[in-house]
Amino acid sequence: MSKAGCHGCRSPEPLPFDFTMAFQPIVDVSQNRIWGYEALVRGLEGQGAGWVLDQVDELNRYKFDQACRVRAIELAGSLFSDDDTRLSINFMPNAVYEPAACIRATLEAARRVGFANRQLMFEFTENERMLDVGHVQRIIAEYRRQGFLTALDDFGAGYAGLNLLASFQPDLIKLDMELIRGIASSHARQVIVACVATMARELGITILAEGVETDAELTALRAAGIRLFQGYLFAKPALADLPQVRFPGTCAMAAIEATKVA
Repeated sequence: MSKAGCHGCRSPEPLPFDFTMAFQPIVDVSQNRIWGYEALVRGLEGQGAGWVLDQVDELNRYKFDQACRVRAIELAGSLFSDDDTRLSINFMPNAVYEPAACIRATLEAARRVGFANRQLMFEFTENERMLDVGHVQRIIAEYRRQGFLTALDDFGAGYAGLNLLASFQPDLIKLDMELIRGIASSHARQVIVACVATMARELGITILAEGVETDAELTALRAAGIRLFQGYLFAKPALADLPQVRFPGTCAMAAIEATKVA
């Protein structure tokens, strides 16, 4: 495989743009607790992910992927108040040249902030065409060896979800919000989600439903046996901070400490 990406990671040239992260909680409704947070790339003034990603090209893709991991870990390290909360980071499989080498900066950042490897989850999306499925399998194998969790994002949209699932089984799959939207009144969506949930259980994979916005959607998804959720129903992403979280069905709001307990 070309070494251009590795050279790009070592290049002293900074990225031609800056960015930060917003954090959105992942909630375990079976225990009314926060399971973790997803780090979502944003511009410094809150511009959306699209604004940032529009500035990523073949020349800076590798450096950007590395910088995202480090920025997410460093910010989360200053915000998380315990050593059980997980941090989910999106990554670009096509930007990873050699899995063991390209994870070094991530491991160093985790050590600096005191994160255990088991706290980190890496999401790859089926919306990004896998140029080399065998290479993605090697990435997942290396990440598991390191003790990380892996997740297939946007399941049900994009490129050949079932084929990807047959090729490698991540720890989690995240149901695409378009599959979830309107599920409370759609028998077809309820059947599809129930079948995916059964299939995931048979494979030993946990399902996370993302983009949940209504109590009706939550009720329908819980009926399928899903317990991990993410979406505006619980909290909107907070820029460089942790938002308050609403647990539906209770009066409680989870007040998250803004600084890490020493």
